[in-house]
Amino acid sequence: MADDAAFGPQRLKRARFAVAAAFLVHGSVTGSFATRIPWIQDHAGVSAGQLGLALAFPAIGASLAMPLAGRVSHRFGARTALRGLLALWTLSLILPSLAPNPVTLCAALFVYGAASGMSDVAMNALGVETENRLGRSIMSSLHGMWSVGALLGSAGGTLAAHLGTDARLHHALAAVALTVLGLIACQGVLDLRSTPDEEPPPRFAVPPKAAVIIGAIGFCAVFAEGASLDWSAVYLRDELGTSAGLAAASTTAFALTMALARLVGDRVVDRFGAVRTVRCGGVLATAGGLLVVIAPTPALAMTGFGFIGLGVAVVVPVAFAAAARSGPRPAQAIAGVATITYTSGLIAPSAIGGVADATSLVVSFGLVTALAFGLILGAGVLRSARAEGASPDAATAAPKGHAVPGPKV
Repeated sequence: MADDAAFGPQRLKRARFAVAAAFLVHGSVTGSFATRIPWIQDHAGVSAGQLGLALAFPAIGASLAMPLAGRVSHRFGARTALRGLLALWTLSLILPSLAPNPVTLCAALFVYGAASGMSDVAMNALGVETENRLGRSIMSSLHGMWSVGALLGSAGGTLAAHLGTDARLHHALAAVALTVLGLIACQGVLDLRSTPDEEPPPRFAVPPKAAVIIGAIGFCAVFAEGASLDWSAVYLRDELGTSAGLAAASTTAFALTMALARLVGDRVVDRFGAVRTVRCGGVLATAGGLLVVIAPTPALAMTGFGFIGLGVAVVVPVAFAAAARSGPRPAQAIAGVATITYTSGLIAPSAIGGVADATSLVVSFGLVTALAFGLILGAGVLRSARAEGASPDAATAAPKGHAVPGPKV
C-alpha cells in the first residue's frame, strides 16, 4: 500500500485523532439507533419475536457487505473509501424509523447493517495502518472512542425519548449532524492507496481449531453485549413498566460502563493478566445478569446492565490477543475469532426475541446470564494471551479485509 506522503510525528498524531473521531461518529449512530428501538417497534407494529428477527438483519447485511469494503478501499484509496462509507452509514440511520411494517423494517435494517459493516472495515483498516506507523498500540483506545460515541448517541436518544420526540425527526437531525462530523474527521486520516500490482484482500479465512475454542469466549461476550444493547430499553419498558425516557437511559448506562472499561482495559490486563481479568469480568457480568433477572425495580435492573457492560468490555480484545499467539498463522486465527464473534452478534438479537416470544424477556436474560457464567469457566483458554511486555490489543491489528467488527466489540 502506497503512502500519500512522508509521515512525521505531527502528521501521525493528526491521523490518530482523525481516525479516533471516525470511531466516535460510527459509535454515535449505533447509540442513537439503540435508544429508539421501542419507538421503532411501536411504529412498525412488530411483536418481540418479530423485532428479534428484524434485529438480525443488520448483522446479515454487515456480514454480506463487509468483503466489499476492502475492494472499495483498493479501488479508491483508504481516505476516499472511509469518507464515502462512513457517510453512507450515518445517513442510513434515517431508514429504520421510517419503516411502517415488519417487512420494510427488515429491509431498512439490512441496508443499515450493510453500511455499518463496510464503514467498520474501512475504519478499522485505517486504524491498524495508523497503529503500525506509530509503532504502538492504539486499537483499544479507538474502540474505547467507539464506545464513547455510542454513549453520546444514546444520551441524545434518551433525551429525545424523554421529550417524546418523533424518532423520524430525531434520526434525521442526528444523521445530518453526524455526516458532517464524519466528513470533517475523514479529512485528517492517512490517504493510503494500493499499488497497481497489489491483490485485493481475501474474502474469508477458515478458523483454525485453536481460534474456534478462543472464539467461543468472544461469542459469550458479544452475545451478552448485543442482547443488552438492543434489548435493555425494551426490557425496562415491558418488564418493569418504566417510561420511554428511563428505558432509553438503561442503554446509556450500559454504553457508559463499556466505554470506561475499554479506555482502561489495557492497563488492567497488563497488571492482572488476561485470564484473571476475563474471569473477574465474567463474575461481574454474571452478577449483572442475575440482577437484571431478579430486579424488582428499574434502578437495580439498570445496575445489572451496567455490570454486564463492565464485565464483557475487554473480553474480545483479549481473545484476539490469545488467538494471535495460538499458532503459526496469527492473522488467520484473528480473522477466525472475528468471524465467530460476529456470528454471535448475528444471532443474539433474534435469539433473545425468540425466547421472549416463547417465554418472557426475563428468561431471555437468564440465557445471557448463563453465557456470562461461561466466561468464568472458559477464561483459562486465554492463558496464551499473557506475554511479557505484550499489549493485549496488539493482536487486533487484523489483516486487510478482516478488520475487527464494530461493537459491538
